[in-house]
Amino acid sequence: MIVVALALLHAREDLRIPLIDRLELLAYDIRLRLTMPGTLDHKVVILDIDEKSLQEKELGGEGRWPWSRDRMALIMDKLFDKYEVAVAGFDVVFAERDASSGLRALEQLAERELKDVPAYQAALQKLKPQFDYDGLFARKLKGRNVVMGYYFSNDPSPPTGLLPAPAMRLEDLGGRRIPAKIPRRSFAANLPELQKAAATGGHFNPTDDEDGIMRRVPLLLEHKGAFYEPLSLAVVRLVLGSPPVRPQFVNNVVEEFEVGPFKIPVDREWNALVPYRGKQGSFKYYSMVDVINERIDIAELKGKIALIGTTAPGIFDLRATPVQGAYAGVEVHANLIAGMLDEKIKHQPPDVGGWEFFLLLGVGLVMVFLQPRLGFMTGIAAVVGVLAIAIGSNIAVFHYYNLVLPLASSVSLILVLFTLNMAYGFFVEGAGRRKVAARFGQYVPPEVAEEMAEAPEDYNMEGESREMTVLFTDVRGFTSISEGLEPKALSQLMNEFLTPLTEVIYRHRGTIDKYMGDCIMAFWGAPVRNPAHARAGVLAAIEMQRTLKSLQPAFRARNWPEVRIGVGLNTGRMSVGNMGSRIRLAYTVMGDAVNLASRLEGITKEYGADIIVGEGTREAVPDVVFRELDRVRVKGKEVPVAIYEPLGLAGEIDPAVKAQAEIFDQALKAYRSQDWSRAGMHLAELSTMAPEARLYKLFLERIEYFRDNPPGADWDGAFTFETK
Repeated sequence: MIVVALALLHAREDLRIPLIDRLELLAYDIRLRLTMPGTLDHKVVILDIDEKSLQEKELGGEGRWPWSRDRMALIMDKLFDKYEVAVAGFDVVFAERDASSGLRALEQLAERELKDVPAYQAALQKLKPQFDYDGLFARKLKGRNVVMGYYFSNDPSPPTGLLPAPAMRLEDLGGRRIPAKIPRRSFAANLPELQKAAATGGHFNPTDDEDGIMRRVPLLLEHKGAFYEPLSLAVVRLVLGSPPVRPQFVNNVVEEFEVGPFKIPVDREWNALVPYRGKQGSFKYYSMVDVINERIDIAELKGKIALIGTTAPGIFDLRATPVQGAYAGVEVHANLIAGMLDEKIKHQPPDVGGWEFFLLLGVGLVMVFLQPRLGFMTGIAAVVGVLAIAIGSNIAVFHYYNLVLPLASSVSLILVLFTLNMAYGFFVEGAGRRKVAARFGQYVPPEVAEEMAEAPEDYNMEGESREMTVLFTDVRGFTSISEGLEPKALSQLMNEFLTPLTEVIYRHRGTIDKYMGDCIMAFWGAPVRNPAHARAGVLAAIEMQRTLKSLQPAFRARNWPEVRIGVGLNTGRMSVGNMGSRIRLAYTVMGDAVNLASRLEGITKEYGADIIVGEGTREAVPDVVFRELDRVRVKGKEVPVAIYEPLGLAGEIDPAVKAQAEIFDQALKAYRSQDWSRAGMHLAELSTMAPEARLYKLFLERIEYFRDNPPGADWDGAFTFETK
């Protein structure tokens, strides 16, 4: 919000941020270069006093600059009589008299040595018009559409020359104030006789921005209560028949000037943006010496606006522009003339600050309140989308509607807020993620920890009750195994089988609760919720048994004993969270469902089963085939529970295994109905199929006992275990 507030203060101009101002200029230049047509304009031509014109003296050229005024008079005849140009504009100033004819020397003789010689005096008066090159040039200007150039300054030096008639006067503003940068104290203009003879005149004062780039030209400058137009506007008005310049006001601020049928938009300082068509050469250049020597086809110049300027080294009027570092000043005028006639002048409204304020407010609030709620990739995509819309729409308005709206401020605000959000995410939220990773990294697989770190606020270690699945494993005969191995070998053995079994649990997104000697305790459903927690636990148990079997050859190669484990699983509601004392806490699960899983693991050896699951687990996994093993009362429980052995996923069961399961199901039904003969028959058949199966032997032993000791009519078929 502080960043947004600073941006809003910048838009209101209560606090200008220089960097944004510089970026705004850069953004303007980029938009200009992207949208400029890059084609030739044929309305305006540039008559160039180039190197060729200065060096071709022996071929009829004009020698060094400045040229004598009789040559300039000749150029006027060529342009208007021979080539019939519409308007000629001078991007040069004729501020001093031409002494190249020698007239002044003759006049000095007449004033001194030959003062008393009547014949000399008479001859001088007769020849004087021929030697008065300034007068000759003035006569050639008279009655022709010629615009003389001059410039204003704020120097303390006195003005020189004569200004043309103003384009507007102070009273045309109706008492409204003028911008502070408009008034000028002094000027350097053309000789009075030349300016009086010309149709009009225009200044060629640039307005360089803070970076020294010429992007705009003042459309009117004030001197002693009168307003004077630039060379470009003077040419356009002359083409249009010299219509008046009328200011158009919006909220007492001049937003544009009306000139005949055209409206020329200006900024708050009355500057018109130069509509550059492209790099230098967007208008046709003709060498002035070719004009003088009539080497150009008449059709090339007829009816055109001709601007007279120079590109010769030493007198080249260079400007730094958005489109080129060194750009001919005369072509700047050409761009403005073409832009005015084509109505392509860009408009930067004086009240654009208000529009910018509400844009920044909207963008800022969206970024402040929306961005932090998005994920990393979603946030990046959103910012890219917002930037694309902001930049694309701005460029479209710039190109198709000639409106210059602020861009750098909104883009900068978006990027700064995005950067702050990312930094906050890295340093603050990242700390939360790292905290989650530190808390749960020892329990869950890395990919699950990363998933949790994306939304650390969703996970904590506070106790809560959830429906979950818990797993216990234990190595059978671990005592004898440990007694037969050296401590180092025992440690290696445990690492060799606990590591791959742990990896299996991790692959199925399980949480390791603890290692208890040779026992692993794990659970599913916390800290990350998993609706398929029971299925994940069963498949992990099946894969653990397969993994352990695959390790046996390597164990035998190292003279290690065979390692077998029993696995007990149960699904039900249990408490999960940090539990323990103030000295030490552990993230674990507790409850009757947990205790039952531990008891089920303990009785796996009784049934010769690798895995035993409770009723809740069996009901939660319909795509796994189970066979019921028994109904039991485990230690500490009065209510009997059914226990099951998973055989595998449906469709993947060996037919022989499936056949045994079906026969055992029949035996179990006969057993519970106390039909000892039929149960025994089925179990005997199963024993021939699998002589080593502990399960069948167990039930045959029970049948023999119950034949001698009938359980009674109220027997529920459950077996009670007195030990854990």
